[in-house]
Amino acid sequence: MMVALKKGPSPVRSEVIRDPSVMSGDPVVRGTRVPAMTIVAYLRAGRTSREIFEDYPTLPVDGIDAVVAWADEELGPDWRDPVPAGHARP
Repeated sequence: MMVALKKGPSPVRSEVIRDPSVMSGDPVVRGTRVPAMTIVAYLRAGRTSREIFEDYPTLPVDGIDAVVAWADEELGPDWRDPVPAGHARP
């Protein structure tokens, strides 16, 4: 059973979903095995879209936007805070 995690209409075409048969049900970008929290970690660490797409070539072009929309709804605005100094960069 797949459950979409977005709560309303959005101009973003990709979406973050939970499917127990994909990545143990962790939130992923639909059609991929790319965990949403991995993209969140990349963004918090200051990685660019280009770096993310280089590491995750299966990510749809609007996949990062989908993760940002999901994180804003599910994690709140604090998710955008940078990673504190001394923490590993993904």
